[in-house]
Amino acid sequence: MKLVWPSSDHLPGHLNALERGWSPDTVRGEEAAREIRDKIAANAAGYLASLVDREAKGDPVKLPDSRVVTRLPGYYRWLWDGEFCGSINFRWQQGTPELPPTCLGHIGYSVVPWKRRKGYATEALRQLLPEAKAEGLPYVEITANVDNVPSQKVIVANGGVLVERVPKPPGYPPGEMVRFRIALT
Repeated sequence: MKLVWPSSDHLPGHLNALERGWSPDTVRGEEAAREIRDKIAANAAGYLASLVDREAKGDPVKLPDSRVVTRLPGYYRWLWDGEFCGSINFRWQQGTPELPPTCLGHIGYSVVPWKRRKGYATEALRQLLPEAKAEGLPYVEITANVDNVPSQKVIVANGGVLVERVPKPPGYPPGEMVRFRIALT
Protein backbone atom coordinates (compact mmCIF):
# COMPACT_ATOMS: atom_id res chain seq x y z
CA MET A 1 0.00 0.00 0.00
CA LYS A 2 1.28 3.44 -0.87
CA LEU A 3 0.03 7.00 -0.57
CA VAL A 4 -0.85 8.74 -3.82
CA TRP A 5 -1.89 12.29 -4.56
CA PRO A 6 -5.55 12.59 -5.56
CA SER A 7 -5.69 12.49 -9.35
CA SER A 8 -8.02 11.81 -12.24
CA ASP A 9 -6.34 8.39 -12.63
CA HIS A 10 -7.46 7.39 -9.12
CA LEU A 11 -10.78 9.25 -9.09
CA PRO A 12 -12.95 6.37 -10.40
CA GLY A 13 -11.89 4.21 -7.43
CA HIS A 14 -12.57 7.06 -5.01
CA LEU A 15 -16.00 7.65 -6.53
CA ASN A 16 -16.78 3.93 -6.42
CA ALA A 17 -15.95 3.84 -2.69
CA LEU A 18 -18.23 6.82 -2.06
CA GLU A 19 -21.04 5.11 -3.97
CA ARG A 20 -20.52 1.93 -1.92
CA GLY A 21 -21.14 3.85 1.33
CA TRP A 22 -17.62 4.82 2.43
CA SER A 23 -16.86 8.40 3.47
CA PRO A 24 -13.56 10.13 4.28
CA ASP A 25 -15.51 12.08 6.92
CA THR A 26 -15.92 9.66 9.81
CA VAL A 27 -18.22 12.06 11.67
CA ARG A 28 -20.61 13.28 8.96
CA GLY A 29 -20.56 9.99 7.03
CA GLU A 30 -23.12 9.63 4.25
CA GLU A 31 -24.01 13.34 4.23
CA ALA A 32 -20.37 14.20 3.48
CA ALA A 33 -20.10 11.40 0.90
CA ARG A 34 -23.17 12.75 -0.92
CA GLU A 35 -21.69 16.28 -0.94
CA ILE A 36 -18.44 14.92 -2.38
CA ARG A 37 -20.25 12.97 -5.11
CA ASP A 38 -22.12 16.17 -6.04
CA LYS A 39 -18.84 18.13 -6.21
CA ILE A 40 -17.29 15.49 -8.46
CA ALA A 41 -20.33 15.51 -10.75
CA ALA A 42 -20.26 19.31 -10.99
CA ASN A 43 -16.50 19.77 -11.44
CA ALA A 44 -14.18 16.78 -11.00
CA ALA A 45 -11.02 18.77 -11.69
CA GLY A 46 -12.03 21.44 -9.17
CA TYR A 47 -12.78 18.78 -6.58
CA LEU A 48 -9.36 17.16 -7.06
CA ALA A 49 -7.64 20.55 -6.81
CA SER A 50 -9.48 21.28 -3.55
CA LEU A 51 -7.89 18.24 -1.89
CA VAL A 52 -4.46 19.90 -1.84
CA ASP A 53 -4.88 23.32 -0.24
CA ARG A 54 -1.67 24.39 1.49
CA GLU A 55 -2.81 28.03 1.58
CA ALA A 56 -6.32 27.35 2.97
CA LYS A 57 -7.96 29.16 0.07
CA GLY A 58 -10.81 26.66 -0.21
CA ASP A 59 -14.33 26.78 1.10
CA PRO A 60 -14.93 26.87 4.85
CA VAL A 61 -15.33 23.53 6.64
CA LYS A 62 -18.79 22.31 7.59
CA LEU A 63 -19.03 20.87 11.11
CA PRO A 64 -21.49 18.08 12.01
CA ASP A 65 -23.89 20.65 13.51
CA SER A 66 -23.86 22.58 10.18
CA ARG A 67 -21.73 25.46 11.48
CA VAL A 68 -18.92 26.47 9.18
CA VAL A 69 -15.41 27.30 10.32
CA THR A 70 -12.33 28.68 8.60
CA ARG A 71 -10.36 26.14 6.59
CA LEU A 72 -6.85 25.26 7.73
CA PRO A 73 -3.97 24.61 5.34
CA GLY A 74 -3.88 20.94 4.51
CA TYR A 75 -4.16 18.15 2.01
CA TYR A 76 -5.42 14.64 1.39
CA ARG A 77 -3.49 11.61 0.23
CA TRP A 78 -5.24 8.50 -1.00
CA LEU A 79 -4.35 4.96 0.01
CA TRP A 80 -3.67 2.79 -3.04
CA ASP A 81 -2.80 -0.88 -3.41
CA GLY A 82 -3.69 -1.14 -7.08
CA GLU A 83 -7.14 0.14 -6.22
CA PHE A 84 -8.56 2.79 -3.92
CA CYS A 85 -8.29 1.86 -0.22
CA GLY A 86 -9.17 5.06 1.67
CA SER A 87 -7.74 8.45 2.54
CA ILE A 88 -5.60 10.24 5.07
CA ASN A 89 -5.55 13.98 5.55
CA PHE A 90 -3.22 16.40 7.26
CA ARG A 91 -3.98 19.96 8.42
CA TRP A 92 -2.05 22.53 10.44
CA GLN A 93 -1.85 26.18 11.40
CA GLN A 94 1.07 28.22 10.15
CA GLY A 95 3.65 29.03 12.80
CA THR A 96 2.23 26.89 15.60
CA PRO A 97 1.54 23.24 16.36
CA GLU A 98 -1.72 24.27 18.09
CA LEU A 99 -5.08 23.71 16.43
CA PRO A 100 -8.34 25.60 16.88
CA PRO A 101 -10.84 23.94 19.24
CA THR A 102 -13.09 22.99 16.30
CA CYS A 103 -10.36 20.80 14.76
CA LEU A 104 -10.08 17.35 16.31
CA GLY A 105 -6.49 16.72 15.26
CA HIS A 106 -3.73 17.23 12.71
CA ILE A 107 -4.41 13.94 10.94
CA GLY A 108 -7.53 11.96 10.12
CA TYR A 109 -7.87 8.74 8.16
CA SER A 110 -10.48 6.33 6.91
CA VAL A 111 -10.04 2.97 5.21
CA VAL A 112 -12.80 1.51 3.03
CA PRO A 113 -14.56 -1.35 4.88
CA TRP A 114 -13.49 -4.03 2.37
CA LYS A 115 -9.77 -3.18 2.93
CA ARG A 116 -9.73 -3.01 6.72
CA ARG A 117 -7.64 -5.25 8.98
CA LYS A 118 -4.72 -5.23 6.54
CA GLY A 119 -2.60 -2.64 8.37
CA TYR A 120 -3.31 0.06 5.77
CA ALA A 121 -4.19 2.80 8.25
CA THR A 122 -1.05 2.08 10.28
CA GLU A 123 1.10 2.19 7.13
CA ALA A 124 -0.61 5.34 5.81
CA LEU A 125 0.05 7.17 9.06
CA ARG A 126 3.67 5.95 9.09
CA GLN A 127 4.16 7.30 5.55
CA LEU A 128 2.51 10.65 6.34
CA LEU A 129 4.47 11.49 9.51
CA PRO A 130 7.65 12.60 7.66
CA GLU A 131 5.51 15.00 5.62
CA ALA A 132 4.13 16.50 8.84
CA LYS A 133 7.67 16.86 10.17
CA ALA A 134 8.69 18.61 6.94
CA GLU A 135 6.07 21.28 7.71
CA GLY A 136 8.09 22.12 10.82
CA LEU A 137 5.74 20.66 13.42
CA PRO A 138 7.36 19.23 16.56
CA TYR A 139 4.40 16.87 17.02
CA VAL A 140 0.99 15.97 15.68
CA GLU A 141 -2.13 15.30 17.67
CA ILE A 142 -4.69 12.70 16.60
CA THR A 143 -7.98 11.90 18.28
CA ALA A 144 -10.19 8.84 18.29
CA ASN A 145 -13.51 7.98 19.88
CA VAL A 146 -12.96 6.21 23.20
CA ASP A 147 -14.58 3.07 21.79
CA ASN A 148 -12.56 3.09 18.54
CA VAL A 149 -9.84 0.71 19.70
CA PRO A 150 -8.60 -0.13 16.16
CA SER A 151 -7.85 3.55 15.48
CA GLN A 152 -6.13 3.91 18.84
CA LYS A 153 -3.91 0.91 17.95
CA VAL A 154 -2.96 2.60 14.66
CA ILE A 155 -1.86 5.71 16.54
CA VAL A 156 0.06 3.82 19.23
CA ALA A 157 1.81 1.68 16.59
CA ASN A 158 3.18 4.94 15.16
CA GLY A 159 4.52 6.23 18.48
CA GLY A 160 1.36 7.87 19.78
CA VAL A 161 1.22 8.64 23.48
CA LEU A 162 -2.11 9.16 25.20
CA VAL A 163 -2.43 12.79 26.32
CA GLU A 164 -5.98 12.97 27.61
CA ARG A 165 -9.55 11.77 27.52
CA VAL A 166 -11.92 14.66 26.92
CA PRO A 167 -15.47 15.44 25.83
CA LYS A 168 -15.89 16.13 22.13
CA PRO A 169 -15.99 19.87 21.43
CA PRO A 170 -19.24 21.72 20.71
CA GLY A 171 -20.49 21.05 17.21
CA TYR A 172 -19.72 17.33 17.30
CA PRO A 173 -21.95 14.46 18.41
CA PRO A 174 -21.84 14.01 22.18
CA GLY A 175 -19.32 11.65 23.67
CA GLU A 176 -15.72 11.41 24.69
CA MET A 177 -12.56 11.13 22.70
CA VAL A 178 -8.97 10.34 23.44
CA ARG A 179 -6.18 12.62 22.25
CA PHE A 180 -2.78 11.19 21.34
CA ARG A 181 0.45 13.01 20.52
CA ILE A 182 3.17 11.72 18.21
CA ALA A 183 6.55 13.47 18.54
CA LEU A 184 8.16 14.25 15.18
CA THR A 185 11.70 14.90 16.39
